Amino acid sequence: MDYLLELQDVHTFIGQYHILQGVSVSVPRGTVTALLGRNGAGKTTTLKTILGLTPPRSGKIILNGREINGMRSFDIAAMGIGFVPEHRAIFQSLSVEENLKIAERKKGDYARKQEMIFNLFPDLKRQITLSGSSLSGGQQQMLAIARALVADNFLLLIDEPSEGLAPVIIESMIATIRQLSQNTTIVLVEQNFLVASQLAESYVIIEEGRSVRSGRMADLVNDKATIHRYLGAA
Repeated sequence: MDYLLELQDVHTFIGQYHILQGVSVSVPRGTVTALLGRNGAGKTTTLKTILGLTPPRSGKIILNGREINGMRSFDIAAMGIGFVPEHRAIFQSLSVEENLKIAERKKGDYARKQEMIFNLFPDLKRQITLSGSSLSGGQQQMLAIARALVADNFLLLIDEPSEGLAPVIIESMIATIRQLSQNTTIVLVEQNFLVASQLAESYVIIEEGRSVRSGRMADLVNDKATIHRYLGAA
């Protein structure tokens, strides 16, 4: 199996708190991998640890065959990782276009990518002069994802894309992420199991800071006992 990203027994502390206590994740190139688990299990911290925002105390993180432990977050992102954080985190006072331009990693990124971005998110083109605070929740999520596409990223880390969105907007978001996954490897944190099951080929379940189960999503969908035990879903 060709893995783009591997986490091997990663331990992460935030202050005195031992948040990740042995997380291992293998992400096949060109797929969507879902990180699943209850609230507070350590899923978001796993994404931040990959990026070096909460550096691992021990274990290995390997990207494209290169160990990235100890690297600065800026340098890790510059290797080709786009991050869509939880709660969107767009610049509310900036316009849609300004939000996109500020995501450039090198001059001209936005100009090269805007046609692709606006084909994916035509709403953003119509709202291009509006401030982030003027957008609906769904449009803000679109903008958060679009910002991660401005630079040349081969890996996207997307945290809770469906959170707080109406069902009709979630369906649109699923279609968009599915389209992105045709050309980009994605690691997805998603509390909504139905959404995750429609998008991901593989999964890792994290419980109390440890990875406890992993495998093919198609197998998990039919494993009601595991879903109930670790995710609380019926």
